[in-house]
Amino acid sequence: MNNQTMEKGISDIAGVFTDPIIVFPGGWGDTLPEWLKGAITLERLIENVKATKGEEMTGTDAEACAYLYTASLIQPIDSDWIQIYLYIAGKVYEKHHAKESGATMPEDIRVESLTRNQEDDLNRLKSWIYRQRVKVRQERDRANRREHREAAVAEKKALQPALFDL
Repeated sequence: MNNQTMEKGISDIAGVFTDPIIVFPGGWGDTLPEWLKGAITLERLIENVKATKGEEMTGTDAEACAYLYTASLIQPIDSDWIQIYLYIAGKVYEKHHAKESGATMPEDIRVESLTRNQEDDLNRLKSWIYRQRVKVRQERDRANRREHREAAVAEKKALQPALFDL
């Protein structure tokens, strides 16, 4: 394993806990239920394990659920995205919260499967969410490195005696 691959792996593991949850812009991100935030962290960990076995990293079902939840609160979504949202919400809810709450997805809105086009749309959304997470992480890392570099230069300058005081 080369150094760059190892650094990416470490960054991805740290990202499980420090990456932001990508939500649809508009101010509803703070209404995400706590159980969904926990599900996102757990599913990100699972994705990292899959990546160690050679699978490509992607956004998770829980992240897609959070994004579609906030999108649906901002604007109407078309029938395909409603089906995708109901499918993914049911899947995530049943997996992560139904046991605690005792509730299940109502039969009249339960979506058991998606069309091929809907699956493709969901996969594109999850890939986009992952790329957005990585982009935020890389920008944050660059800013931290720049800040450390500037602090080191300032410290060196402060410690270096002035040859001439004018």
